[in-house]
Amino acid sequence: MGKTQRQLAKRKNKRFAAAKQQFIKSFMTAQLSLAIAPTGSLPGVLKNMAVTRFLGAILLGASAFSVPVSLGAQVAVPAMALNQENILHLDLSTGGRVSILLRPEVAPNHVARIKELARRGFYNNVTFHRVIEGFMAQTGDPTGTGMGDSDLPDLKAEFNDTPHMRGTVSMARTADPDSANSQFFICFMPRYDLDNKYTVFGRVISGMQFVEAIARGEPPASPDRIMQASIGADNKPTPDFAAMASRKASEPQISVDQLNAN
Repeated sequence: MGKTQRQLAKRKNKRFAAAKQQFIKSFMTAQLSLAIAPTGSLPGVLKNMAVTRFLGAILLGASAFSVPVSLGAQVAVPAMALNQENILHLDLSTGGRVSILLRPEVAPNHVARIKELARRGFYNNVTFHRVIEGFMAQTGDPTGTGMGDSDLPDLKAEFNDTPHMRGTVSMARTADPDSANSQFFICFMPRYDLDNKYTVFGRVISGMQFVEAIARGEPPASPDRIMQASIGADNKPTPDFAAMASRKASEPQISVDQLNAN
């Protein structure tokens, strides 16, 4: 390759890198808009995301479609800037607070259920009993078996067009669409095949790193827990995570072989 060709290739690579950065910035902005958009504007936001992705594919090729996998939870929204009545805090045994923006405009009955159970203290000390790498972390069963629910009646499905992206919070259910009750899951990565099949009711807006740290397994050998669930408007203080970590470190570790021996 001659000097002129190398210079042209170098300029082309610089333009490509700049275009890629612009595309990533646009997609992050679109994801943030999706997280906080009012009901009436959601179709427009989703359309803008689709257009952004399409143009990115033309510009960058197939690599454009891999961008949401890593960016979904990197757009942090200050929880205090939002309506605190629609913020769910989960204080996890992994060492921090996860804040979730609830979406009553798309799933009013499911949001009302989550708020009621959180205010009851139902989710406190409940484990993440099913955690699949590259998929999701599921919780909300007080028995820790995946078979338990609250004492409230099951909910009628409120399937909506909100996509299952990284950080999406959605209700778990059986094969019956109208069987959601108290269990829910948080997506580690986009799973668009779940769209309109499970009721999305929220999105992680901060603390996704503490979700990522949840122990994997079905069930995990040493499951992590929701130490405290609360609604932002109730102003519950965060637990002493340092003290929690110290207690956890001092607890005897139980191996899988020991569990199977019982």
